[in-house]
This record gives sequence, C-alpha cells and structure tokens, in this order.
Amino acid sequence: MLRSGRLATAIMLPPDSLPEFAPGAREFLSTHWSVVIAAGDSQSADTRSALEKLCRAYWYPLYAFVRRQGWNEHDSQDLTQAFFAYLLEKKAVSRADPAKGKFRSFLLASLTNFLNNERDKRQRLKRGGGIEMVSLDLEQGEARYRAEPAVEDSPERIFERHWAQAVVEQAAARLQAEFAAAGQAERYQVLKDFLLGESQTLAYAEAAARLGLSVPAVTSAIYRLRARFRDVFHEEIANTLNNPEETEAEIRHLLGALGG
Repeated sequence: MLRSGRLATAIMLPPDSLPEFAPGAREFLSTHWSVVIAAGDSQSADTRSALEKLCRAYWYPLYAFVRRQGWNEHDSQDLTQAFFAYLLEKKAVSRADPAKGKFRSFLLASLTNFLNNERDKRQRLKRGGGIEMVSLDLEQGEARYRAEPAVEDSPERIFERHWAQAVVEQAAARLQAEFAAAGQAERYQVLKDFLLGESQTLAYAEAAARLGLSVPAVTSAIYRLRARFRDVFHEEIANTLNNPEETEAEIRHLLGALGG
C-alpha cells in the first residue's frame, strides 16, 4: 500500500521546468469536474465525455465501498454499473452543490443515497436493461478487492484510501503515456521505481547502465521525472474539484487517507 510519506516526497518538490521529452505536456486536460458541474444537466457531448472519463478513472473506490457495505460480488457489480449509468443520464449531477465542489464528496453522497434507495426497493438491479453503460472492468475490480488486506476500517475510510490511490494511478498513467508519446517508454520503465523515493530493487548505477547514461544524467532524469509527476498529480487533483484553489487542502486530505 502507498504511504503518505513516500507520496509526499514525490509531490512536495520545488517547481521545475518540464523535461525536454514531454513537449506540450502542461496543457490542461478537458476532463474536469468543474466543467461537468458548471454544465449541470446539459446533454452536450463534451460534458458527457468529461463525466464518463472521470467515472472510468475513479470507479474502483466506489466498488470497494459497495462491497464493504455488505453487498455480494454480483450485486456490487450491478449496482456500481447502474450508479454510473444513473449519473450519465444526468439525474444527479444537476443537483450537485457548486459550493461543495469535490467530485469525491459528490460521488460518495450520491452513491450512499443510491444504495439506500436500492435497499428500500429490495430488488436486484439487472445488468444492461437498455441503459447505456460505462465500460468498467468490474471482474478485475472484484479480484482486486479480494486481494486487499483484511482491515476493520469503515466503508467511508476505505473509499477515501482507494480514491487517493486512484489519483496516484491516474497521474502515473498520464506520465507513462507522455514518455511513450515522446519515444521514451523504456526510460519510464527503468526510472518509475524511483518515482516515489529510492528504488528498493535498482541502484542509480544499474539504471544508468540500462539506459546508457551517466549516473549524474540518471540522477537529473529522476529529479525531472518526480517534478513532472508532482505537476501531473496536482492537475489530477484539480480535475476532481470545482474550485482549483482547494487543491492543496485536498492533497493534504488524501495524504492523510493514504497514511491511515
């Protein structure tokens, strides 16, 4: 499990210029919760696309929450899929409070209400049912859930820890894609173990040898990698907020969730 200390090391770096191998990478993505919440019940393709991308990125914390609430594997898969279909039909987003502008908080409150309604109905939702679905790897989610260590944490605490991990995963995936687009996929594979601190399996000299670089050059590359990761991590956090000024507070909150 990721701990807040290692992540804090990676994201609390001084500003740095972008590596030369990531041209244009500072362009902010169009997947923003602020875009969705501002549109309200708009059915525009851009708004739906932004919400769908956010749902795909952050579905697992909600699946783990549902499972922790006591629903079985198949019901949890059905409910998670149905919940996101519900969001994409704009039945809930129009009621989001801009003053409480965290995608994380909105999802958890909406899902809790959704599950309460489902318990009241006492009937199992069927997959599909003519509703347009978000493509989610729910079977992989169950395998991941079963591999989680046994803990006594509340469903809410588990949700927040998985949410924090999902943000890290999204940032790392973006960083990997940037390296691949610049023809530096191998460099990322070698250096990624240094992303959140010192590698437990690879020395600087060995990394340098694999990449055909000097040790000072590898040291510089690792520093730039961590600096870019910090920027991407901040952007991913901001993507889930209606007010970007809350980014630092949200980072501190998620670091605490990881450290628990």
